[in-house]
Amino acid sequence: MEEFRVDALPSSMYYVPNFISAEEEASILQSIPANRWVSLSHRRLQAIPSRLTAANTLLPSPLPAWLRKPVIERIMSLIGVFGGAPHGINHCLINEYLPGQGIMPHEDGGAYHPVVATVSLGGSIVLDVTEKRLERSEELESARSADEKLTQSTPKSWRVLQEPRSLLITIGSAYTDTLHGIAEVTEDVDLSEKTIANWELLGDHSSIVACGGRNERTTRISLTLRDVKKVSSVGSKLFGKART
Repeated sequence: MEEFRVDALPSSMYYVPNFISAEEEASILQSIPANRWVSLSHRRLQAIPSRLTAANTLLPSPLPAWLRKPVIERIMSLIGVFGGAPHGINHCLINEYLPGQGIMPHEDGGAYHPVVATVSLGGSIVLDVTEKRLERSEELESARSADEKLTQSTPKSWRVLQEPRSLLITIGSAYTDTLHGIAEVTEDVDLSEKTIANWELLGDHSSIVACGGRNERTTRISLTLRDVKKVSSVGSKLFGKART
């Protein structure tokens, strides 16, 4: 995986272009259930096999074949990525973003094993990654100099371009110490080797260059694959051990 590490980021994030083929992408898009979408104010989503309970517990059931092959099997073959996850991959959140739609900066949180794999389908989009503000005690804060406070007042941020059919892996400190979000714009601008952290890993940046560093957004669907830590034993008895 080292050849896919996003070196511009100080933490562990990996970008794999062309992780699936165009034919596989088309097949997955056709397989997403049309009757399971839940509409939110700025996008719609669906959870497979189900949404978590109020206690962040998963009622497990086998993930569908169109997710297992090729996506999950291919991710699980990447050495070390989900190796420490107790259940492998047992949950997929599917988000649809229309042009102009996005999501506020957030973290995936403690309900999941600290690894997330995101496969992008349909369109390209810029993911904004920002370091979290770490809480400091009042005593330590007062001991810092004015120059230190000024220097550290603004969190560091990076931009990651996610192309169709790409895979983005977030692990370790990138999972625990950063926030990620998507701006609500219809066009991503100022895209270049100086502004995009994974520029050298992109499958094809020639079209971006030809458009003057601009990307006009189209509908993009993301598959966010994770391991939910708490799994209900009731679901296990009903469906058997969840397969990946």
